[in-house]
Amino acid sequence: MSKHGMIKTPEDIAILREGGKILATILKEVGDAIVPGVTTKYLDTLAETLIREQGAIPSFLNYTPEGAKTAYPGTLCVSVNDEVVHGIPGERVLEDGDIVDIDLGLEYQGLFVDMAMAVPIGEVDASAKKLLMATREALEAGIRVARAGNTLGDIGYAIEGKVRGYGFTVVEELGGHGVGYAPHEEPHIANYGEQGKGMKLKAGMVLAIEPIVNEGTRFVKLLPDGYTFVTRDHKRSAQFEHTILITDGDAEILTKGS
Repeated sequence: MSKHGMIKTPEDIAILREGGKILATILKEVGDAIVPGVTTKYLDTLAETLIREQGAIPSFLNYTPEGAKTAYPGTLCVSVNDEVVHGIPGERVLEDGDIVDIDLGLEYQGLFVDMAMAVPIGEVDASAKKLLMATREALEAGIRVARAGNTLGDIGYAIEGKVRGYGFTVVEELGGHGVGYAPHEEPHIANYGEQGKGMKLKAGMVLAIEPIVNEGTRFVKLLPDGYTFVTRDHKRSAQFEHTILITDGDAEILTKGS
């Protein structure tokens, strides 16, 4: 299988496991640093430092995704409250009650892994807690059905069902993706879908599953910076993401940490 295929070799998978452990450890450390008074730039600098200390390379820094006019200027995507994804780190000061999504990718020995989580600062309100719970459970639901023989539609159906059950909405324009040989690969993984529809999953695929869940409307808009999406009604959004390996049984979470 060429280095462009969706099926990863056993050698690749061994490296992705190592990279996934490193990423999980780093993202936890960055998450622990999220307290009132820190800037999003501080978190970005911390993430880059920790990645380079491990002999890895930030995969978002200076990466130009399809359709973007400029390269992404940070290591970490930091999206606060109504920011949905791809918030650019800067001088914004985080406050008690904020929900902060941190999304991080790295390249380790030539292979890529991706992970995200939403972190509440201090005491957040009941709706925020429910939003985080729904998004985390949606990720777990998607991973549960991600196995050889099932389809991408099964993943989307499981995620959307969990989200709707909580009374929230999934962002239809954004979703998960293949990962491993590049930061973003085929296939695109919608967070909604029909059971049994779409591409069949095969053992050896490596996927980034990432529910992106809004408190209010599912509709989003792109800010003039070309990267940051916000909710149209300015209600909050949350994101959780793992890189997983498809097997004939339960998926293996590569970004689980120790």
